[in-house]
Formats: sequence, structure tokens, C-alpha cells
Amino acid sequence: MADMRGFDDADAFEAFYREHVDAVQGFVARRVADPEIAADLTADVFVAAIESAETYTPSRGTPVAWLFGIAQRVVASRWRRDGRERRMTARVRGRELLDVDDIERLEQRLAAEQDSRRLYSAMSRLSANERMVLELVALDELSVGEAAAALGIHHVTARVRLHRARKRIVEEFTETTASEISQFHNERKTA
Repeated sequence: MADMRGFDDADAFEAFYREHVDAVQGFVARRVADPEIAADLTADVFVAAIESAETYTPSRGTPVAWLFGIAQRVVASRWRRDGRERRMTARVRGRELLDVDDIERLEQRLAAEQDSRRLYSAMSRLSANERMVLELVALDELSVGEAAAALGIHHVTARVRLHRARKRIVEEFTETTASEISQFHNERKTA
């Protein structure tokens, strides 16, 4: 769907939602481990998309890149807004709204994204600007140009940030892997 202004048509929005919900759920599942929070955030992304449909400009990127830009802001806003206590409350409330099949499906999706969350944890040591570009390109499979459009930055700036981020992640995983191998060998010696 190239024109987001058709969201006042329920059928058009349903088609748009069905086309992009898996991508948005994947984006969210790589960032959170709780199925109720993932469901809430996915819904929030589409509500925000409806509310800001007039801001979509096809020349700046694909609809999924636009949604990922919205999702990035929705997820960041959620974590800034909610403290630990509020997250626990939302968890309980979310369980009341989801049926068993929804929870099971989200738990499977979250389990499938466990390695991505490990990478995301390593990425937390990057600057926010580097991390956002790396997430959109490496995890969400946008082109550098689409990531730049989603973040509202120049494509050259996105390329520089991506290069720095990749270099730091490789260094981080090299150190982590060496540490894990060493720990594994030490545990085997003492067993």
C-alpha cells in the first residue's frame, strides 16, 4: 500500500496490517522478551501509524521502513516511560487481554528471537545513534538508505554509524566468545 491516507477505510487498513504485522512483531520481539509487552507494543505501533498516516512520504522509504521508524520510537518511549513496577503491572493486565493461543504464539516468537536479544544486549554498549542504524540494517533488514530515512538522517551519516557499530560489535563478540570458551574449559577442569 503506497498511500497511507486510506486508513479511514477499514479494509485498506486491515490489508496493510496483515501485510506488515509479522515484520513489526519481529522488530518488537528482538527488543523485548515478554509476550504481553510485545503484543502491547505491536498494537501501539499500528495505532501510531494510523495517527500519523499523513506523515508517510513514499519517496523517503518503504512502508516497512516507516513502520520501523515508528516502532523504534514506540519501543524507546515505552522503556523511558515505564519503570520496573509499571512493566510488571502491564504484564498482568496483558495476560487478561491475550488468550492462550496468542501467548503461546508470542512465546514461540520470543524464543526464536533469543539470539537476537543477545546481540541486542551487546549492542546496548554502542552509542544510541550507532545502535539505531545497526538495528534497522542488521536486525530489521532495511537498506542503509531506508534506515537513514526511518531515522531522518543523511545516508552517508548512516553508513559511517553502521561501520563503527559493526566494528564494535565484532570486537564485543570476539571478546565474549573468548571469555565463554575460557569459562567453559575452566568449568570442565573443575568438574
